[in-house]
Amino acid sequence: MLTTASDPVTIPFRRNRLLQGLAVLLAVGWLIAAIGPENRLDWFLENLLVFLTVGLLAYFHRRWPLSDMSYILITVFMLLHLVGSHYTYAKMPMGFWLQDYFSLARNHYDRVIHFCFGLLIVYPVREFLHRYSGAGRGLSAFTAFTTIAMLSGGYEIIEWIVAIIVSPEAAIAYLGTQGDLFDAQKDSALAICGSILGLLLTKRFFAPPVQGR
Repeated sequence: MLTTASDPVTIPFRRNRLLQGLAVLLAVGWLIAAIGPENRLDWFLENLLVFLTVGLLAYFHRRWPLSDMSYILITVFMLLHLVGSHYTYAKMPMGFWLQDYFSLARNHYDRVIHFCFGLLIVYPVREFLHRYSGAGRGLSAFTAFTTIAMLSGGYEIIEWIVAIIVSPEAAIAYLGTQGDLFDAQKDSALAICGSILGLLLTKRFFAPPVQGR
């Protein structure tokens, strides 16, 4: 049975077949994305986020585990990100299809991912706050919203700094601005919009109080 933020988390990783399957799926996705990427340096820079996220999730799983729903949402986002790292966000084929179909001026796959960041990650963030900090429904929702806004804005700043320090030549591919001077602001705004929609869609999962493990 799929657990949500309203359910206790009692199954350890060694007996959680769903979580094991998600880990294998993410590993396979990473291996596929690592084969012949469009820009190897850009792929490496993009995957720093994957390494950090997976490492933190693994480290804190025993002490602060989340529900199956949260891990599914995180995995979906990470897979979408891995696809972008393989092609680079500015050259993602699905983005070109959207560009042609809607007669857009640029490849918007990066915008889709930023929106999905808010949409998919706000639930795990809110669950963590609700489950382990004792925050109620309103406070956990507000804090999750502000956390997504902070992470999105902070990521844009860190992304720029890392690109300049590691390789100024790869900065354009890594940042994926495609000539838009307000790309970072638009990306953050979409992440915020996604988080609002995510909170609205998942509010029913936070009706009863959660008592941790």
